[in-house]
Amino acid sequence: MMKKAANVDEYIDGAPKEVQERLRQLRALILQVSPDAIERISYGMPFYEYHGRLIYFGIAKAHIGLYIPPPVIEEHKNEIGYYYATKSTLHIPFDEDLPTELIKMLVRAKMKKNEVSSR
Repeated sequence: MMKKAANVDEYIDGAPKEVQERLRQLRALILQVSPDAIERISYGMPFYEYHGRLIYFGIAKAHIGLYIPPPVIEEHKNEIGYYYATKSTLHIPFDEDLPTELIKMLVRAKMKKNEVSSR
């Protein structure tokens, strides 16, 4: 179990060495797609806010979990392909490259939903 991180840098630095670079890539990807997102720690993991809850990420035993509030994952289940997904979570195995285009698409979709609902 990782110690509680005060910020995203601490979270990534506290992750297993073999996952840290992938977490840095994921963070950069989220901020590339949503440069105005506010980054912080929530529920013990990195969290991004953009007109409401945008996306969280965290590590589990064998995967990185992307947590996107519903219904974005459900609405894009055809594009998700073989990845394990629940109503609000996408699992990316540690031994696979990040599906960058899929992640960008999901973040953009949630951004649009948040923009509409915050008007």
